[in-house]
Amino acid sequence: MFLLRVILSALVLLAMPVSAERVPLPRVAVIIDDLGYALLAGERAINLPGPVACAVLPGTPRARHLAEEAHASGKEVLLHLPLQAQDDSDLDEPGGLRLDMSRAVFTRTFIEDIEAVPHAIGINSHRGSLLTRHPGHMNWLMEAIRNRGDLFFVDSYTTAASVALKLAHESGVPAAKRDVFLDPDQSPETVVREFARLKKLARQNGFALGIGHPYPTTLAFLEEELPKLRSDGFELISISELIALTNEAQTRVTGQAVAE
Repeated sequence: MFLLRVILSALVLLAMPVSAERVPLPRVAVIIDDLGYALLAGERAINLPGPVACAVLPGTPRARHLAEEAHASGKEVLLHLPLQAQDDSDLDEPGGLRLDMSRAVFTRTFIEDIEAVPHAIGINSHRGSLLTRHPGHMNWLMEAIRNRGDLFFVDSYTTAASVALKLAHESGVPAAKRDVFLDPDQSPETVVREFARLKKLARQNGFALGIGHPYPTTLAFLEEELPKLRSDGFELISISELIALTNEAQTRVTGQAVAE
């Protein structure tokens, strides 16, 4: 009787139509920038649900502690690399890379910055509306990143004139760019609107990257909304997974691998 049931079950399975390949859910990745100054806000960001990346500013009082804590909590750590902005107000920021640096000083400063943030697996730009539009300096940066081994780059895209992503791809550095700033201001209405825009872009393109900051409004919103993403039809992924998806998309466009 058992054998008969097995045979009947097999016949039923064979008679069933082959299901279509599962379509992946739209995927969303989130980075929290500007960690390293405030301890409690940094720890709250680290405790956000899911694989939210933690971008730590070098030379800040809590940088090393928060990077260690994020790594111990299973979060991916990024070096939040200060690049000179158009308004020049960040010239004295710790670890900042500037237009007036020689190549030797530029490269040495980058090495000091990456070593100041333990467990960093990638770099994302802080500010940079001036420096990211300069091909020479961006080539220096991509060469320095590539020379460090398995690192990727995320262009926070603070100016539409940025050439950073293009030069990363040309240099063989795995890279992506920010799609949405979740909190260009700290009003709850803005965060709600921009998170909805992030999800819309993920539906349209298959995946999207949002960057937020450790503001109370942003953190409270993400604490509430990130656990709902799956039931809303989205998958929250790590930044390294998003980089892999971006590389796959770039390979399809160019016909060649982005990184060797």
